Amino acid sequence: MGWTLVGSSFGENDGGTNYICQASTRPRRCTEKHMSRSIIVLCILLLLPAFAVAEIEKVGEICKTGICLYWWPKLLSAKGWHHERGPSYANSANIQVPDGFTFSDAETVIYAKALYKPRIPETKSLEKLIKNDSDEFISRDPGVTVTEVEPLKTGDGKSLKSFTFFPKYKGNWERVSYGEESDFYLIFTISSRTKEGFDKSSEIYKQYISNYKEKP
Repeated sequence: MGWTLVGSSFGENDGGTNYICQASTRPRRCTEKHMSRSIIVLCILLLLPAFAVAEIEKVGEICKTGICLYWWPKLLSAKGWHHERGPSYANSANIQVPDGFTFSDAETVIYAKALYKPRIPETKSLEKLIKNDSDEFISRDPGVTVTEVEPLKTGDGKSLKSFTFFPKYKGNWERVSYGEESDFYLIFTISSRTKEGFDKSSEIYKQYISNYKEKP
């Protein structure tokens, strides 16, 4: 799948000013330039890495700082849930929430991230990614209990290592499943404010993963 450009058109920018974005492993910042439309398009093409055929959804958005690029695992829709576009862009993740709620007020959310390996060269393996993630959880909440649970399988039959992160007192109830394909690490997460919400939505979480395929 190629990139999709959404948002305002190239001609709709602040005072005729466009921005040229510089590739970086850090969050992208854009430098203000006065450019023609063709140069902007060239900028996008030069920035796009040669992605493999993984079923990663890739979106280019005309945003306040210029051209913002996003990618995440493509998820099939689940009954009673919907994609939250704005929060997905803000968090670089494919965020799903129950119908009738938003990312900010939902009891439970599910999201999927795709980390492009060349952008995190210090992470040499999936095991290193999992350890770093666990360490970050524990540093934020020393009381969290991390437990490896049964792996979950994608629609391709690939097994994802899966862990629960449960609070002893206050905090979110989460399950995170990790995998990799081609040039990406994949992370699928369910996060709930309550244990009841976590249990209620766990089957939907498993459904999203079981329907995910590397190749459509």
